[in-house]
Amino acid sequence: MEISRKNLKDEILKRIKYVKTCVQARELCLLIRTNRAVLEPKDVHNICLYISGLCKEFGCKEPSELCRKAANAALKDETKYLELCAQSCVKCGESRRPRPKKSTYVA
Repeated sequence: MEISRKNLKDEILKRIKYVKTCVQARELCLLIRTNRAVLEPKDVHNICLYISGLCKEFGCKEPSELCRKAANAALKDETKYLELCAQSCVKCGESRRPRPKKSTYVA
């Protein structure tokens, strides 16, 4: 019984970390990409750096690095920014969301 409880706890903590990092990063990224016309390059830069940190925290090094590069490009070259941002999104999509195990029961 204790093993099941510990396993469930570990699973829940992984899912919480996923929501705190990946889900938040994707939502912020979507907001930035869809509203970049009204944002200043410095705003895009700052938020993209924050998103990069969220990706890094979850252990997604390649998307994090691409997002960091996109953040820096946002200050100089919008075309390069969009290219790097798209690459980061593709890499982010390649990572898999933690899935709950099917038969978890805790009394």
